[in-house]
Amino acid sequence: QVQLVESGGGLVQAGGSLRLSCVASGSIFSINAMGWYRQAPGKQRELVATTTSGGSTNYADSVKGRFTISRDNAKNTVYLQMNSLKPEDTAVYYCNADVRKTSYSSNYWAYWGQGTQVTVSS
Repeated sequence: QVQLVESGGGLVQAGGSLRLSCVASGSIFSINAMGWYRQAPGKQRELVATTTSGGSTNYADSVKGRFTISRDNAKNTVYLQMNSLKPEDTAVYYCNADVRKTSYSSNYWAYWGQGTQVTVSS
């Protein structure tokens, strides 16, 4: 089995910063894309940022220039540095990873973390 564990959420004032971390562990041969998604109350889950094993990144327009995604492939860890936070960034943030579990299967499976709450006060 594969587990994703997020950390780093919390309460911060508008304009502040937070850094989220997500560690993947378990039956992992390799990981392709890793990313962060968020879900605010009453809204659908939306993409925040993703990164591939080769380092390519993709961001939602709403966070470009404020958030930075990075990863440590050796540690199976992805980070999200969030600066200039706004009240509209308030949401539960979820980590996602596309995991290849064995060397003899080329299938990738999507896993999610349990989520970490980020609250930005005005």
